[in-house]
Amino acid sequence: MSDLIRPEKVTFTSGGTKLVGNLYRPPTAAAAPAPAVVVTGTWTSVKEQMAARYAAGLAAAGYTALAFDFSGSGESDGTPRDWENPAGKVAEIAVAADFLRSLPGVDADRIGGLGVCAGAGYTAVASARGAGFRSQAMIAPWLHNAEVLAGLYGGSEVVAGLIARGEAAAEKYRQTGEVDYVPTASAEDERSPMYGSFDYYLDSSRGAVPQWPNRFAVLSWADWLTFDPIAVAPEVTVPTLLVHSRDAAIPEGVDRFHAGLTAPNELHWLTGGQFDFYDGEPTVTAALDLAAAHFGRTL
Repeated sequence: MSDLIRPEKVTFTSGGTKLVGNLYRPPTAAAAPAPAVVVTGTWTSVKEQMAARYAAGLAAAGYTALAFDFSGSGESDGTPRDWENPAGKVAEIAVAADFLRSLPGVDADRIGGLGVCAGAGYTAVASARGAGFRSQAMIAPWLHNAEVLAGLYGGSEVVAGLIARGEAAAEKYRQTGEVDYVPTASAEDERSPMYGSFDYYLDSSRGAVPQWPNRFAVLSWADWLTFDPIAVAPEVTVPTLLVHSRDAAIPEGVDRFHAGLTAPNELHWLTGGQFDFYDGEPTVTAALDLAAAHFGRTL
């Protein structure tokens, strides 16, 4: 990757809340307004994690790319902090797309979206609900519905219990302003939504960056577990790239989403686990090459 690519700190607002992003521009300025891409990462992530890797990679390929912190996370304002709020994130992706349209040197008619893991589901819903993307890429997408979740969590009763826990925490927040938290990733705390060997998030040389607090608001469960990105597949109208692995997270969700797509699309199965798509090589470069080529054809 070019040493000339340095992120530029930018701010914009969503519903009166200040959001903070890093803007990555190509090392050589284009002669005419050029396409740009909104890049989003996994659930609970901040802009310095996998979103930064993909945004910088797209900039090296000639695209202006924006990675940003959603409301309540990282450097952005907003409360409650560290709330996984799918509806809010979908809305803020559309706001980020509008921000890119406002920038000099960006072609307002050629805006794309790239999402990694949960960010892919958020991007797909934003695309289907009016973000104005001309094209989208979904990398190692985490895509679920109620049936998929029941299989993942050990049954619909377990899912219902987690939803109830989230609803109780949300009511406590409404009544007292207090937020219940657990570690997002932990090898010791069984309450963690990522309990076990989640090396990417626990290794300071990888995803455990200082900007990421490893903190999950328990009230998130109700919002996260009732979110259904698979259902929007028939509503997607823009060219869509899906890149995943059979050894990564819930490939069944990709199959279901892909089966529902009617828009032009490509599905590529690579090798590697879920975390390989965040920072592993050659997986990240392979995914980036596919994304850059896809945007080259469709933006």
